[in-house]
Amino acid sequence: MTNLPVWAPDARQLRVVIDDRTHEMRPTDGGWWESPVSAEAGARYGYLIDDAADPRPDPRSTRQPDGVHGLSQVHEVDPEIWSDSTWTGRPIAGAVIYELHIGTFTTAGTLDSAIDRLDHLVELGVDFVELMPVNAFNGTHNWGYDGVGWYAVQETYGGPDALARFVNACHLRGLGVIVDAVYNHLGPSGNYLPEFGPYLTTGATSWGQSVNLDEADSDEVREYILGSALRWLEVFHVDGLRLDAVHALVDRTALHLLEELQIRTDELSRRVGRPLALIAESDLNDPKLITARSEGGFGLAAQWSDDGHHAIHTTISGERQGYYADFGSLECLSKVLREGFFHALTYSSFRRRRHGRPIDPQHVATTSLVVYTCNHDQIGNRAIGDRPSAYLTPGQLAAKAALVLTSPFTPMLFMGEEWAASSPFQFFTSHPEPELGEATANGRKAEFAEHGWDADEVPDPQDPETFERSKLRWDEIDAPGHARVLEFYRALIALRKGEPEFSDDDFASVAIDFDSEGMWFAMHRGALTTVVTLTETPVPNPFRGDVLLAWEPPSDDGTLSGHNAVVVRRA
Repeated sequence: MTNLPVWAPDARQLRVVIDDRTHEMRPTDGGWWESPVSAEAGARYGYLIDDAADPRPDPRSTRQPDGVHGLSQVHEVDPEIWSDSTWTGRPIAGAVIYELHIGTFTTAGTLDSAIDRLDHLVELGVDFVELMPVNAFNGTHNWGYDGVGWYAVQETYGGPDALARFVNACHLRGLGVIVDAVYNHLGPSGNYLPEFGPYLTTGATSWGQSVNLDEADSDEVREYILGSALRWLEVFHVDGLRLDAVHALVDRTALHLLEELQIRTDELSRRVGRPLALIAESDLNDPKLITARSEGGFGLAAQWSDDGHHAIHTTISGERQGYYADFGSLECLSKVLREGFFHALTYSSFRRRRHGRPIDPQHVATTSLVVYTCNHDQIGNRAIGDRPSAYLTPGQLAAKAALVLTSPFTPMLFMGEEWAASSPFQFFTSHPEPELGEATANGRKAEFAEHGWDADEVPDPQDPETFERSKLRWDEIDAPGHARVLEFYRALIALRKGEPEFSDDDFASVAIDFDSEGMWFAMHRGALTTVVTLTETPVPNPFRGDVLLAWEPPSDDGTLSGHNAVVVRRA
């Protein structure tokens, strides 16, 4: 039973429609309103603001059974779902994370169908499953970053009870769950928040109006965001949040939203008795995010490191376009593996200005950086959404995997990379509004045309086939070639977890050797060395010892094949 409270400080009159009956709401303190009658579980309801003819869904709706434009439903997660009482959580630092998109992870594209593939992740050695956004968005499928229902779970994925079943199933298998949460902007369709109150400002980000974090009446907007974030962690038993593009959060208050969220998260962690983590996506290269609050930072557990991705990707692939321009040298890769950031008060030719700030190794652990060979952005934001497996050799894929999984950072995989999946991951949308769909498609083509791509090659995001092409093909996992890559990934992860040197999170523990002419690169972690070869021709092995793992074993004379990865314990 609930009185359906709602914050609408600018409303002159507010009525609530509950199961086709309309009731006048009464104002309370601070711009809040409540219904004179209670609504029972399952009731459909919406708000009529001033003279509006059509009811709007609840900004804090916990379920939108008919989509983001429909009525809200009073809903609580079925307590009978939970059987994970023995789950005590696990730390993020150094864990193996696996990012996936529910709509394309399986043919059915639902949370329940994803449960059937969890044993594969356990066998792979994964520690955490990271879900791309599952909050409510308009349409049947997209990447999830156009969400407008920040408290609800997308119905085409199965809704809130399905998310609870998925998290419970993960915990029973020893897997933690991270949810990608977007608080820097709202999607273009179904965003009714401005009708209720000053949720947005006149400022703008790349994706639309800025969220009001520091202007008049922003306290309740901040509570709205904090409530959403803590709901994922508490109600759905989620173990962490990946916070999208935090550099787009405009907050000039003395207590930044991220720090405030970390404080609340720490309080909740103590209350529930298990670790809870916040991971930021940021392009600022600002170590303040991952520096402890006692040292003047925000104290987040980790942040994504695009510098790590760019350094590894350009070294192996040879690509230098766009923001890859400053990367690609072995000196660059060495710096990233030893210091974390490449751009650290250094000139960025892509930005045409100085960028970033050095990490203080005395106060930040290496595992505070999440590094990957690819992720949804680094695949899906290519013109045709092609994976590295589409343009690199198996040996090059092995080299990238070895550099990530034996690095001092926290590694993350993107779904399907572990078997060199052949399916692309393209940018797809399902906007029901024709004009919005057309604008999205045209904007996508224009964006890539500016960067030299053939606009005709860019898939139409609105074409259902773009979505279907992006689904994983699980039937290829045992096929020749794919199976060998999978075996190598499993062995790499097992090696990472089995060798104590790979758990050292001190920047000083990493040493590097490389030969730009000989085209080899070596990363030392204690007595263990990962050597990758960067040419098609064989390379003399500069480090002899016990071979722990190799894509192609050294020959009898110690020569390494071209495009290879070898991990040795030095004599």
